Amino acid sequence: MSTTMSTAMPAGVPAPAPVDGPHASAEMPRTYVVRTLGCQMNVHDSEHMAGMLEQAGYTRASAQDEAANAADVVVINTCAVRENAATRLYGNLGQLASVKAARPGMQIAVGGCLAQKDRGEIVAKAPWVDVVFGTHNLDALPVLLERARHNAEAQVEIAESLQVFPSTLPTRRESVYAGWVSISVGCNNTCTFCIVPHLRGKERDRRPGEILAEVQALVDAGAIEVTLLGQNVNSYGVEFGDRGAFAKLLRACGTIEGLERVRFTSPHPAAFTDDVIAAMAETPNVMPQLHMPLQSGSDRVLRAMRRSYRSERFLGILDRVRAALPDAAITTDVIVGFPGETEEDFAETLRVVEASRFSSAFMFQYSPRPGTPAATMEGQLPKEVVQERFERLVALQERISAEESAAQVGRTLEVLVAEGSGKKDGATHRLSGRAPDNRLVHLALPDGVAVAGDQPTSLADPRLADAADLDPRLPRPGDVVTVEVTRAAPHHLIADSALAGGTFAVRRTRSGDAWARRETARLGGGDDHHGHGAPAPAGPVVLGMPSLRRAR
Repeated sequence: MSTTMSTAMPAGVPAPAPVDGPHASAEMPRTYVVRTLGCQMNVHDSEHMAGMLEQAGYTRASAQDEAANAADVVVINTCAVRENAATRLYGNLGQLASVKAARPGMQIAVGGCLAQKDRGEIVAKAPWVDVVFGTHNLDALPVLLERARHNAEAQVEIAESLQVFPSTLPTRRESVYAGWVSISVGCNNTCTFCIVPHLRGKERDRRPGEILAEVQALVDAGAIEVTLLGQNVNSYGVEFGDRGAFAKLLRACGTIEGLERVRFTSPHPAAFTDDVIAAMAETPNVMPQLHMPLQSGSDRVLRAMRRSYRSERFLGILDRVRAALPDAAITTDVIVGFPGETEEDFAETLRVVEASRFSSAFMFQYSPRPGTPAATMEGQLPKEVVQERFERLVALQERISAEESAAQVGRTLEVLVAEGSGKKDGATHRLSGRAPDNRLVHLALPDGVAVAGDQPTSLADPRLADAADLDPRLPRPGDVVTVEVTRAAPHHLIADSALAGGTFAVRRTRSGDAWARRETARLGGGDDHHGHGAPAPAGPVVLGMPSLRRAR
């Protein structure tokens, strides 16, 4: 079932001129940009949105056009979990109102969790929006855009249940070396602070064969890292009657040749079982990293949150994980100021955080989300109380993060070089990447080796040289560099070992080759003269999964 409505454009807001779709001008295809607000699930949904638009004939706007708000279509993929979600959305829309008024034919679409929640309210508040669609009908985006252009009125279509499994949709992958793969959508938990089950529905699991086929397709396209996504990954398999399915899936990923790093997020402590710990420890390409939300260290608050575990169980899981993977980095989510939280409850959270030794934590001040049971609970705390507790928790975790990072100094790590750089990398002549445990590492290159910016601006960029001419000391995004950690900060590591003639070795990977092919094609060198194998398309790879296109 879906809710569909059309809203006439109000006076003063230019109606788009009807055309025959994005292919109306073969010389000038319509351009798009997708702005993502929210979690990893939203990021992956945005890849699906981009894939569908490209399949329909749209092209990604250039970085310059994106910065200048000059795209023909702007899609905003929203979040509804955090307090400032609506503020961020309407801030974006307010900025775009004057841009659209000056650019007849421009379209604005709003999707994601806030769109699912607020529906027609978005068009009422921002009548210059052309399309509103929900979390259950991502596949409708191109059709709704064309319908809005043809009818010159806003289109709002919100499906009440999943129409097409998102992972069967075309996907424009932003990275050639790493990719997200959804193993399930929705959630069966009933946490009193969370609106996700209402917006994304009950958990739906994909079959293992479909997941592994998508992982294999990513690896075939050049990826060496995959992150398995789900609202509660370790309850995967319950829908089709196999409670051990997630551990089996991890082990199956270990048999895929060329797949070097497997990650997953996020598990729920109540469903975390020892077979998953064993699979993590015994599968070489499953990384020593775990993100597991604590939310509160108080058993009384956990009960009020309907989190079906207690603090001692949570700490017991961490003990067993560290016994099996001594180098594991564990991260978490914590909510401060849940309704009714006392100073004694908060002291319990501090105790558990101290004992857990998280490498980092996402810490949030509780904010009521309309439609959740917690929003109407008694005992809503004053802002100043929540703020003071939040600051104490942040100070504690910053100390722990600094201590845990300091323990990494002197370790030798394999760093997967990322495409984006850190804020100071240009000034320090460092590159950035991720260690196996997902810690951020800024690494120095040897003297005499330099990279001019993240993205090559010409075919003369030394990273695009013929394989025989590549400087063996110069890594490309997707390559792996072995370095020694020389300094540490709470949220990153510094590896300057190359500057002192210490540990520094570059390992070329298929992902680095795929990045070089992509950039060579983007810059017009399409003859594959670099000896990296078959040509890759310009821009990130769009993966269509035609053999899997069916609703479940």
